Amino acid sequence: MANKASQEIVLGNTSTTNGGIRSTFQSLVLVLTTIVVVTGVYLTQEGGEWFEESSSNSMSSIIEESKCNMFNGKWVFDNITHPLYKEKQCTYMSDQLACEKFGRKDLSYQNWRWQPHQCHIPRFNAIAMLEKLRNKRLVFVGDSLNRGQWISMVCLVESSVLPSLKSMRTIANGSLSIFKAIEYNASIEFYWAPLLVESNSDDPINHRVANRIVRVKSIEKHARHWTDADILVFNTFLWWRRRAMNVLWGSFEDPDAVYKRVEMVRVYEMALRTWSDWLEVHVNRSKTQLFFVSMSPTHQRAHEWGGVKGENCYKETDLITQEDYWGNGTFPSMMRVVENVLQDLKSRGLNVQMLNITQLSEYRKEGHPSIYRKQWEPLTEEQISNPKTYADCIHWCLPGVSDTWNELLYAYIFHQ
Repeated sequence: MANKASQEIVLGNTSTTNGGIRSTFQSLVLVLTTIVVVTGVYLTQEGGEWFEESSSNSMSSIIEESKCNMFNGKWVFDNITHPLYKEKQCTYMSDQLACEKFGRKDLSYQNWRWQPHQCHIPRFNAIAMLEKLRNKRLVFVGDSLNRGQWISMVCLVESSVLPSLKSMRTIANGSLSIFKAIEYNASIEFYWAPLLVESNSDDPINHRVANRIVRVKSIEKHARHWTDADILVFNTFLWWRRRAMNVLWGSFEDPDAVYKRVEMVRVYEMALRTWSDWLEVHVNRSKTQLFFVSMSPTHQRAHEWGGVKGENCYKETDLITQEDYWGNGTFPSMMRVVENVLQDLKSRGLNVQMLNITQLSEYRKEGHPSIYRKQWEPLTEEQISNPKTYADCIHWCLPGVSDTWNELLYAYIFHQ
């Protein structure tokens, strides 16, 4: 094919002016077609199905779900394209997640890129995302892990917005934080609702309570803050990790309210059913895209990945390489509850896409803040003498793992 293209270019040079122009144009088209075909074959051989790097105006066919499971793949070290932003350059970085700022020296956790086995994730394009969000609300709802994903999304786009054309504010007694890209009239928000339904842990600051109580039938207190959102990203897992919870029927102020101790998986399902019923009634199906982020794993027991018993993510600098590794920091029974609830919603005509980040995040034992974060309370002498005792093996450094969650979210937002 290449020889034929070359031959036609030569013939074009010996023709009349009009014929030469026509022949040259045809030859150029043929050459470009050849390059595209060859490149497509090459990329297909390298990474499975080929996804063209799309512009902001051409994002309609990023994912072929029938051919690609984006959550099945491997981490690839890539210090060329990753990180997608610099920690120090993000105006709204959280001190809970700014590991480099608080002394972490090994920064390779910023350079890992998720590569699905059968396709490619499109590179995050901040301008395309902002255009997609023009005159819209993207709202993350859930716990501190979802807050971390929200901060990641803000960091991914805010450098593309002039300082005078962006803002951040907090309302609803601190529960709702709103980043605004003024030129686009686009908002990226986070609403604190760690159990989705109403609970005694709803205060965004003072929420650490020993006796956790949930009102599994009450969600309107929270939901009124996200009712009009165009894209909703939910999560809830971390705050359910206990054998049982007290369930409240009635209000917190009612002296005759009924309390009952309920096993954790059962009460988790009850809360998600309330959440799904609200979605079925209130969501505008022609407008709103819905996502649920699966469990974010913890790395608090090093012996689970072959480390020393009694250790955790402290001092970890490498990934877990065992394929399909699954630690005890996540609960498959809870994941099945989510899958069943989402499947039931789908049967009722409402699609909620699960972002199944659990397995891919399981490999990233080195991606947590560990001791490299702001300590909100003074450290004790015992903690200072043994740093692993206060290592944060739950949240994720930024830039880092949460950016990959948003790369996956980005792909689905443009696909649906």
